[in-house]
Amino acid sequence: MSGGIPGFHNAPASRAVVVAAALFSVSFGFRGRSLDLGLSYQSVYEKLNVWRLITSLFAFSSTPELIFGAVLLYYFRVFERQIGSNKYAVFIVFSTAVSVLLQILALGYLKDPSLNPLTSGPYGLIFASYVPFFFDIPISMRFRIFGVSLSDKSFVYLAGLQLLFSAGIHSVIPGLSGILAGLLYRLNTFGIRRLKFPEWATSLFSRLSWPFSNNSYQGLPTTTTDGSVHSNPVRQTEGAHTATQDPTESSIATLVSMGFDRSSAMQALAVTNNDVNLASNILLEAQALQ
Repeated sequence: MSGGIPGFHNAPASRAVVVAAALFSVSFGFRGRSLDLGLSYQSVYEKLNVWRLITSLFAFSSTPELIFGAVLLYYFRVFERQIGSNKYAVFIVFSTAVSVLLQILALGYLKDPSLNPLTSGPYGLIFASYVPFFFDIPISMRFRIFGVSLSDKSFVYLAGLQLLFSAGIHSVIPGLSGILAGLLYRLNTFGIRRLKFPEWATSLFSRLSWPFSNNSYQGLPTTTTDGSVHSNPVRQTEGAHTATQDPTESSIATLVSMGFDRSSAMQALAVTNNDVNLASNILLEAQALQ
């Protein structure tokens, strides 16, 4: 399961969400209150505990959920690189807010004490991300295990299923709410996909996130004015004696089918040693910078 370039390069919003989820989960976990963080009918409609709306967005209820959730959030950072941090921040706010609203409506409609409380954590963002993952991320590799046909996307789906059913109906409702929120975003409800945050807001997002060094990516390819990709000459000099694998036709065809021109695809594959996932992410980042 590869999300392209390692680390949170060009993904400050994703980094902030992962850090917040980890800090909230660990903090409340040490206090032994992790099981009481989710939304419930009593907390929302009777006691009006507003603090639960905040904790339910970030703190996972258990360590396994934190592990699977953090891995998926880390993987889905590819979408921030694709559409940019500003629009991805809008996606985060929209999917989270709509998901919480749908959970509140579900609790009010069902009024079932056995549902209390729902599982807490950024389920809305995680499962909303499965919508663009399903529609926009192509399958680059297929294989069979014990006669079952799988693809490179299968492991991401399996991790999502594990998280979706981790607490039975308590986690299914937040998960389905997230999927519906992702569909509403994709349908451009209320013109949400055209909205952007002020630049100072996204800049603040980056500064609040821990400053990881990006020096190791100085040699990644960038786009020229005609849309082609070229590599950093410093990295070329450092790796002048490193053997690279020639791009295969199947890898080139995969990138071309995603909408990239053949020349840029070949250059990206050459730089990434014929890694289709890494090459596609580099090309997506290059497009975002144009």
